[in-house]
Amino acid sequence: MSKDAKKDHPPIVQISLDLPSIDEAMPTAEAAVRAGVDWIEVGTPLILGEGLVAVRTLRKAFPGHPIVADLKTMDAGFLEAEMMARAGATCVVVMSRAHDRTIEGAVEAGRKYQVSVMADIMLEKDYVAAAQRCEALGADYIIHHVGFDERHAEVGKSPLDELKKVVEAVKIPVQAVGGLSIEQAVQCPKLGAPLVVIGAPLAIQDHQFAAGPELENILREICERVHAQA
Repeated sequence: MSKDAKKDHPPIVQISLDLPSIDEAMPTAEAAVRAGVDWIEVGTPLILGEGLVAVRTLRKAFPGHPIVADLKTMDAGFLEAEMMARAGATCVVVMSRAHDRTIEGAVEAGRKYQVSVMADIMLEKDYVAAAQRCEALGADYIIHHVGFDERHAEVGKSPLDELKKVVEAVKIPVQAVGGLSIEQAVQCPKLGAPLVVIGAPLAIQDHQFAAGPELENILREICERVHAQA
């Protein structure tokens, strides 16, 4: 990415398909695309449940949409990124707590297959240092993430707490994920995080991981408000 990647990145909406099967995920994906969602994320539960089949199925169904494979890679960075790229993913997720070589491997595969690498800094002691390290290793995006278990164990913890510090520390685009309300998510581009993720508990019920009521209308409103910030 260019030095101005963060500044130049348009606000986008990404739907996180945190569902265990492609049969359950597809209606959500279809509703999201009708509503104007830009990116489709194959969430970790879906990758665990369906593997590469989920990526291939979504790529076939939505050929014009970027597909994010939320692998949360901790090892074999090149191999896992390569597998997902060949299946049709356009972005892969590697954990910042992985070895440098793992992140570098994912980046190498990304360059080979024209796939972007998103570095997830979940559970880091120093978010800023982790984000800067991943940027130096070649990551294209930073995911500032408070995980499902973490935010339920530490009630009130939010990626917004240190978002400003992370955004200011790197030149690449940042995404804030985990437990945000709809209002908080929609405001993320104004806070310097242009990639807005909608998943549990906004469009997907927080514990059941099932499609929420009036999903399409909720997503359409979110898309309109986020895209208006371009």
